[in-house]
Amino acid sequence: MTIAGIYFYLKDDLPDVTTLSDVRLQTPMQVFTADGELISQFGEKRRIPLKLEEMPPLLVQAFLAVEDTRFYEHPGIDIIGIFRAVTVVASSGDFSQGASTITQQLARNFFLSREKKIARKVKEIFLAFHIEQLLSKDQILELYLNKIELGQRSFGVGAAAQVYFGKTVHELTVDEIAIIAGLPKAPSALNPVRSASNARARRNVVLGRMLDTGVIDKATYQQAIAAPVTSRLHGAQITASAPYIAEMVRQEMVARFGEETAYSAGLQVFTTIQSKQQAAAKIALQQNLYNYDERHGYRGPVAQLWPAELTEAADAEAVYQETDPLSPADIQAYLDQQSGIEDLHSAVVTAVSAQSADIMLAGGQQVTLEWDGLKWARSFISDERQGVAPKTAYSILAPGMHILVRKSDEKWRLSQVPLPSSAIVAIDPHNGAIRSLIGGYSFSQSQFNRATQAKRQVGSNIKPFIYSAALEHGYTLASIMNDAPIHQWDDNAGIAWRPKNSPAVYDGPIRIREALAKSKNVVSVRLLRGVGVDNTIRHLQKFGFAASDLPRNETLSLGSASLTPLELVTGYATFANGGYLVTPYVIDKILDEDGVELYQHQPAVACRDCLAETETKAETAIDNEALLNDLFNTLETDAAADRNNAIVTESTAAPIAEHVISEQNSFLIADALKSSVWGGGDWQRGTGWNGTAWRVQSLKRRDISAKTGTTNDSKDTWFSGFTPDLAVTVWVGFDDSNRSLGRAQWHANMGQQQSAGAESGARTALPAWLSYMQTALQDVAEQQTPPPVGLASVRIDLKSGLLSRSNDHTSDFEYFKPGTEPTQYAGTDVQQISFDKSRDKKTDEEEIELF
Repeated sequence: MTIAGIYFYLKDDLPDVTTLSDVRLQTPMQVFTADGELISQFGEKRRIPLKLEEMPPLLVQAFLAVEDTRFYEHPGIDIIGIFRAVTVVASSGDFSQGASTITQQLARNFFLSREKKIARKVKEIFLAFHIEQLLSKDQILELYLNKIELGQRSFGVGAAAQVYFGKTVHELTVDEIAIIAGLPKAPSALNPVRSASNARARRNVVLGRMLDTGVIDKATYQQAIAAPVTSRLHGAQITASAPYIAEMVRQEMVARFGEETAYSAGLQVFTTIQSKQQAAAKIALQQNLYNYDERHGYRGPVAQLWPAELTEAADAEAVYQETDPLSPADIQAYLDQQSGIEDLHSAVVTAVSAQSADIMLAGGQQVTLEWDGLKWARSFISDERQGVAPKTAYSILAPGMHILVRKSDEKWRLSQVPLPSSAIVAIDPHNGAIRSLIGGYSFSQSQFNRATQAKRQVGSNIKPFIYSAALEHGYTLASIMNDAPIHQWDDNAGIAWRPKNSPAVYDGPIRIREALAKSKNVVSVRLLRGVGVDNTIRHLQKFGFAASDLPRNETLSLGSASLTPLELVTGYATFANGGYLVTPYVIDKILDEDGVELYQHQPAVACRDCLAETETKAETAIDNEALLNDLFNTLETDAAADRNNAIVTESTAAPIAEHVISEQNSFLIADALKSSVWGGGDWQRGTGWNGTAWRVQSLKRRDISAKTGTTNDSKDTWFSGFTPDLAVTVWVGFDDSNRSLGRAQWHANMGQQQSAGAESGARTALPAWLSYMQTALQDVAEQQTPPPVGLASVRIDLKSGLLSRSNDHTSDFEYFKPGTEPTQYAGTDVQQISFDKSRDKKTDEEEIELF
């Protein structure tokens, strides 16, 4: 009667345990690449839910041995344990003897607090009875092993295995299983990350219980109890490095669902990122920054741990006199406190010889830096100057130096954290899907996403858009422009504006195709004047560029517009896809924790076939109302038939992106940008010429269109290029927009040094683009885009741009819109533009695509 009375007294305060039959464990949001690699995990609670049958039997038995040996026998409470706890309380007032079964712990974890009071304990008992009536023993055990708090924000055995040991539950050893099984008693104090000694003592208790209950034999027990406790915090098993993408997804998911749902509902977000391409983008960007940094010299060690003085003048016989050097143990203790960044490792120099240096890495590893990994280290003087090339390691390193090193081609190399920043972004021009995106050297160093947030002047990367506007206003790729210096007096400012080519070489009368390929600044200015600033700005806005980012003056023609890399590559994608403005996106689909699709993105696509169908329909001028009604009814019937499959309906009726420029215009610019890669003329006769992107020829493909870009004083360097299926932009510069990337000097004793001269789009940004594309295009067949309907191919004279009857190196075929092709043949009677081919004193080593 007493127990019944207590039950009815507390009944109204007891929670409804039926909620356990449909429990939703709080699990973090996971972000994946398109091909299923894990990018990141977001959520306060780390949990990896597992079915009971997915857990190793030994792990389950370990928990039963130490927490509840009679679990499968009792009705939810252990009478013997309760009487033991009551006895302790009555004799000493000590509430530490909990005597809770696994069912009681489950009740407490879901419904009650941890306070040690009799009322709470009684509620726990009654709840345990209810739970046992509602759920089977296996269901209770599965919930418990997934719900239990195990320290370091890990909940459940799956998360604990990952957090403490970086393993799945099936990879755990016996001693590791015992450590995890011992955690429920006091997860904060007993976890191996916080206290190895506490974890060892508790582990040994668990192993003893496992031995006593027959879960393990004596030999296994002795082996496990002798194992050292080694553990460190492990994050989620990230298999694809895309932290900037992960942050973009996190922000969008929080905006869409709110923080609580986004972080705890177990959502699975699949992005558009391709893991292989993303890995290639990271390598390309970081290696390119390392190369820049090495060109500009070594800035010295991180720290000098003890004094070391060179005592001999002759380098080959030099000896260092060291004062109070640290012992190997002290060096190791120092290194254990240092954190690395990306693939850079802290090291301490222990000895130096003429052509090498011995260093110690964290963990006590001792390696040798060979001369090939040191000889680049001229001293850094400024962004514009470097010291002389070193002849020995003595002039670079000394014992006691804390330095940074990295692996390169399986060999260690002296290194340093790069000073400039960079971004790379690649999108699918057909639908705007972002395939790769890196927003900086290291997300841990800076979370600022330069690919999406940094608006920087684009330099000559703006020129294809200027030329596109010109083609809409009567110009053709064969139009002749005067490549001559411009001197314009500004009455308001009282100064003359003298835009120059860079290098300051002028070719006189030049076809527009060649001017774009060679990135002729003065031709771009003249085209802007011919089209008009307002007309040009209106045209550039068609590519998604905001009017506020486009200066309303003639500097626009030279790249004074400020755009983000993502905005710029979206504009270039328009030339690749036939003139459609696609919208970049990164989230492809969202699944709930059970794998049920919650969202599928339906991008607006570029559709050349759709355009052809539209044009055909327009030409036929169907205006019969009955036919239109029949068509409408047919579409309605088809839609009704597909309503049971919403995804199929949406995918087969994908929206079409806005068609912002004609297919002919986009093709002409894309084709002209191929000349930027392959040049023109007749090399055998000495009339051949290179475009500014000629280094792309190394890819040995004819389907690439590309453009370099460099701003005044080399503050920003760009390279943008595309194939029919991929558009990619790379930016390199300092976060301080006023700082120049400078120049690298050449020294004969450095060997084959290819970096002399000012930094530029071709030297500074293009190498990263090339490196990325070597992977991205590896298994992609070359594709040639056929000329669209409405273009004529006409043989022209390369000098005058007029029609030609010749069939030799003086002529070639050019594309024209109908009605724009020349009507006059080249001849002696054609008036030629008179021009003085002047040039200032800048050398080819100073070549940059400057505005």
